[in-house]
Amino acid sequence: MKKLLFAAVGVLCFVAALAEAQQAPPPAGGATAAAQSQGRRKLLAIYDFDYGTVRNYAIAAFGSDIDVGKGITDLLTTMLVQDGTYRLVDRKILDKIMAEQNMSNSDRFDSKSAARLGKLLGADAIITGSITQFGNETQNQNVGGGGGGYLGRYGVGGFSHKKSRAIVTIDARIVDIDTAEILGVAKGHGESSREATSLTGGGGGWSGWGGGHVDFGASDFRNTIIGEAINNAVTQLAQGLIADNGKFQARTITVEGLIAAVVGGQVVLNVGSGTGIKVGDQMNVERVTQEIKDPSTGQVIRRLATPIGVIRITDVDAKSAVAVAVSGSDFKVGDAVKTVTQ
Repeated sequence: MKKLLFAAVGVLCFVAALAEAQQAPPPAGGATAAAQSQGRRKLLAIYDFDYGTVRNYAIAAFGSDIDVGKGITDLLTTMLVQDGTYRLVDRKILDKIMAEQNMSNSDRFDSKSAARLGKLLGADAIITGSITQFGNETQNQNVGGGGGGYLGRYGVGGFSHKKSRAIVTIDARIVDIDTAEILGVAKGHGESSREATSLTGGGGGWSGWGGGHVDFGASDFRNTIIGEAINNAVTQLAQGLIADNGKFQARTITVEGLIAAVVGGQVVLNVGSGTGIKVGDQMNVERVTQEIKDPSTGQVIRRLATPIGVIRITDVDAKSAVAVAVSGSDFKVGDAVKTVTQ
């Protein structure tokens, strides 16, 4: 009888353990793991956020015209890279393509311009956005003037003598690069947990900016009340963009071209950024060995080719690209190049 009782208890424990295992929550990072299991991570490009509507408040806070939009874009990029759900277009490549296309930051709020840039970068989508609130609770602009590159605890940016919290609000849109359609939206709102008479105060001395830019990710800046509000707003915005991962698809692009020149160890192609090709892409190289023609029309119906090797793109402009060999050798002018997925 005791043996039967122990056996019954054992069965019940096994069933309970099995049920608990089936109901257990997914491991941390489940969203990222799921995204990766579905294929390559989606590639995002981020336009500098527009800060025109809050520019006067930013000047009041910093004592000079700081590009708040660029600073917030850089901080958002860092957070998204650290999360790992997306891949991000390198800032230098984005700036290079914008220069080649004569695009400026004044275009950053236009969905069509953003979509064109995203396509040139080979991205799956492009993020555009604007800063809609930047300042203190009352947006009081009774600020003492001043310049230079150092702010003491209650220096430039002091709002009268009344303490208040810092507040920052940011809106972002995920733009389809083929149709310029807005696929998703996200919002970040952040406030400081502390009050101070200066937006750049509240956390001891903070010093340094140059070239019209502030490193919003720097620890000493995050200790200011405006730095705290910015960090909270961008964190919330990043979470919203990550949650929108399922609202657009990774694009499959086929790029075909020809080798136009072989100079030393470099291979020059007759395709450029206009096709969606970008730095880091790898392309297969093939050599056509025979053309099969339709006997009735004389048109080529098939080309037989032999694999020659693989090359990796190292530089791209609007009409051409430069690559180096990953495998293979003896590349020749006229060899065909092709990439299936970017």
